[in-house]
Amino acid sequence: MKTNNTYKEFMAEFIGTMFILIFGNGVCAMNSLFNLGGYVNITFGWGLGVFLGILVSTRISGAHLNPAITIALVITKRFPLKKSLVYIPAQMLGGFVGAALVYYFYQAKFAIVDPTLTHSAGIFTTFPAVGGFMPGFMAEIIATSVLVFAILSIIEHFTSDKAPFLAPFAVSGLIVAIGMSLGGMHGYAMNPARDFSPRLFVAIMGFANNGLTNGSTIWIAPLLGSILGGTLGAIIYDLTLGRK
Repeated sequence: MKTNNTYKEFMAEFIGTMFILIFGNGVCAMNSLFNLGGYVNITFGWGLGVFLGILVSTRISGAHLNPAITIALVITKRFPLKKSLVYIPAQMLGGFVGAALVYYFYQAKFAIVDPTLTHSAGIFTTFPAVGGFMPGFMAEIIATSVLVFAILSIIEHFTSDKAPFLAPFAVSGLIVAIGMSLGGMHGYAMNPARDFSPRLFVAIMGFANNGLTNGSTIWIAPLLGSILGGTLGAIIYDLTLGRK
């Protein structure tokens, strides 16, 4: 029974994270490849992707869908370390497969718009708006701190009110709000599975200027920034509003 539960939790985190990338990378592809939509569409696409990811996984795994969240919960003793060794690989694999599905869905259009794959890696992963490491790194720390602090507040609020079914709507609205308000500096990755996994996929597929294999250190800011920011957000929540 325990093995079966572990398998289901792995699959819930895998599929939930994959859903986020399908809709998130998908809306970016619609904007870049077809010039349909715009930044507002992108923020809502990511928000709805998170909403659907939560819906397909929360009953089984609690819908972490983000290594930064899982690590923050482990460090603040909300989640067992042993389980994180199941959740985090599932999330990272889900991000990779979600990006792959979007690429293969739109492959024929990529062949027309960017046949050499030199300028479309940004559909799948984030890049800084300002040169240098620190601006994007700090943006990721702050945005992910806000994300985790707010998620803990949302979960506690709706659990106390015995209305946990409302939490997915609130978290999705949170993603849209962060994208609209804090998304410009580094694409509001806030999630290694949303950023590094797709970046690894595009690097394997031969996308140029991917921020990973072209001698760049761009990948470090969203990866480490989100992990540090998520943990910081959880700690600040515990020191301020969290219930002991």
